[in-house]
Amino acid sequence: MVGFTRTAVPALLSVVVGATVVCAGPAAAAGQPARASTCAAGDLDLSVGAPDAGAGQLYVPLGFTNIGDRSCTLLGYPGVSVLGADRQRIGDPADREGATPGPVTLAPGGRATAVLHTTNGPIGGPCLPKGTFLKVYPPASKDAVLVKAAFQICSDRFTVGPLTA
Repeated sequence: MVGFTRTAVPALLSVVVGATVVCAGPAAAAGQPARASTCAAGDLDLSVGAPDAGAGQLYVPLGFTNIGDRSCTLLGYPGVSVLGADRQRIGDPADREGATPGPVTLAPGGRATAVLHTTNGPIGGPCLPKGTFLKVYPPASKDAVLVKAAFQICSDRFTVGPLTA
């Protein structure tokens, strides 16, 4: 007879079911609430804010709003690519920029922001064709969200910062 310990069963179930398991750890065992699960792409409404230009740089906020009915957590950087009207990628995906902060937990209706960065025109290099969409992968997600947004990568500079509250 094969025996399983209590810690092996959730791991085995996650393999069999193919589910993502978020462990709550000792805090939940003491009667405290479990940590919020990772935000899925379907839990989020994405929006692009007004660009902020200055000193040859262009910064564009990318908002993530929890439209789900429970809290969820984001940690790190989204994956972002610029797509043309034909939905083909223009240039390389955004590089990560900045130090990774701690997790951001979003209550229903809560919002987090990551900042996109490029140059404000051909400073030190040409601009690529202007895109029509941003293809965004929330942190820890394999599902992308398509956001309608005119965005142009210039001077071979395209970065995304970490998510912050």
